Amino acid sequence: MTTIERLWEEFELPIKDALHYADGRSYDVALDSAAPSGFSVLSPFELDEMLDDDPSWVSAVDGLAAADLGEKGLLWGGEGSYGSEGFIARLTADRALVWAMFFTESNPFDRIQLSGNVATLSSTSGFEITVDIDDPRTPPPPER
Repeated sequence: MTTIERLWEEFELPIKDALHYADGRSYDVALDSAAPSGFSVLSPFELDEMLDDDPSWVSAVDGLAAADLGEKGLLWGGEGSYGSEGFIARLTADRALVWAMFFTESNPFDRIQLSGNVATLSSTSGFEITVDIDDPRTPPPPER
């Protein structure tokens, strides 16, 4: 079991703007209003190394919005322990983690619109994130 899967079992995510996959890959991310998705995926990093420096640097997460994907699982958005935090997670049908994104300054994500494999999540402060639910590193298709 990877570190991110262990954290997810406790409904916790690292306090860092990041994208985490259940297989252990982690990437820095940044809110980016100029990007078509509303965020940019940056460099990979080692989650274990980050948490070795401070194992308590995690936030409890709680869902505020969900989109049922049927047999493909669930897309879940919500808040962290502090008012400015927001998260997005893709889960399997049995609620195991596929991937999760956490933002320290987005505010909670409380709305999800789904169109095929593309989801747009909106936060309480007006940030919009558009993701391919199968792989958020894939840029969304251009708007028509």
